[in-house]
Amino acid sequence: MSDAFELNCSVRTEQGKGASRRLRRLNNQIPAILYGGGKDPVSLTIRHDDIFHATENEAFFSHIITLNIDNTKEKAVIKDLQRHPAKPFIVHADFLRVKENEAIVVNVPIHFINEEKCVGVKLHGGNILKTLTEIEVSCLPKDLPEYIEVDMLNVDVGDTVHLSDVTLPEGVTSVALTHGEDSDLSVAIVQQPRGGDDSAAGESTSATESKADGEAEDKSSDND
Repeated sequence: MSDAFELNCSVRTEQGKGASRRLRRLNNQIPAILYGGGKDPVSLTIRHDDIFHATENEAFFSHIITLNIDNTKEKAVIKDLQRHPAKPFIVHADFLRVKENEAIVVNVPIHFINEEKCVGVKLHGGNILKTLTEIEVSCLPKDLPEYIEVDMLNVDVGDTVHLSDVTLPEGVTSVALTHGEDSDLSVAIVQQPRGGDDSAAGESTSATESKADGEAEDKSSDND
């Protein structure tokens, strides 16, 4: 994976809520923290517009990010992002250092493909219910995928795609599946079309009509 994202940062010396509010209000910056990798945590400041625009790209959340901290560079992944509850603002960011030879745990987005060609949708009128939008994976930084594809082409009505059905890139493992079969989560389901199966309804109607015809014949015989 190439280093497609870089953020310029500065070491933050002032701590506390008051200092963080001043950063956001006066300097258009946000507080952040970088931790892990066997080093001490470092408090940072980042221009709000820089990180806000970076997060508009889905790939930002599953890429190795280069943090330019004054005169040094650190490789990291985003671990947590706090947003304002009512406004389109980021208020805090957490970054985790990465090492080339140490596995990292990251949530990678799912890209569903062949949805319109899906057997259960195209032939039987079903609809796809997506139960997961990302998969938590463990891998070395060099193996971190930008996204994971889930092919819906041959999924029929009533079928469920589980984590164990998803093909992961080489060197990438599902964290949930390491906990056993009970953690084999549902990824997507193709549901029955609304109103149920028309053929079943037709059979039911025919059976009802046949029964009614039989009862009418019996009554006619009794009258004779």
